[in-house]
Amino acid sequence: MRPSAGAAASTLDPMGSPAVAATIAHFAFWGLTTFGLVTGTLSARRAIAVLLLWVAGAAGLPYASYVPARAMFSSYVAVLDIALVFIIFKGDVRLT
Repeated sequence: MRPSAGAAASTLDPMGSPAVAATIAHFAFWGLTTFGLVTGTLSARRAIAVLLLWVAGAAGLPYASYVPARAMFSSYVAVLDIALVFIIFKGDVRLT
C-alpha cells in the first residue's frame, strides 16, 4: 500500500540498478564529450558525429521492429561511451 500524499512527498521511490546504469552511461557520455572537446582530443567534427549518433539512437530505437531493442537506449549510449574512451584516450583506460 502506498503512503498518503503528504508522506509520499518526503520519500523517494527506490531506483533499480538498470536506472542507475542508464544514468551513469548518460553522465559518462556527456562528460566524455565535453572532456574531449575541452582538451582538444575530440575534434568538433567527431563530436558532432557522436552527437548525431546519439540523436539517431534516441529517435530511431523506439521504432525498431525488434521489440526489446526499444528499451536498449542506455546500452546504446554505453557503446558510444566505449567508442569515446577509445577515441579520447587512444585506447583502453588501465585500471591498475
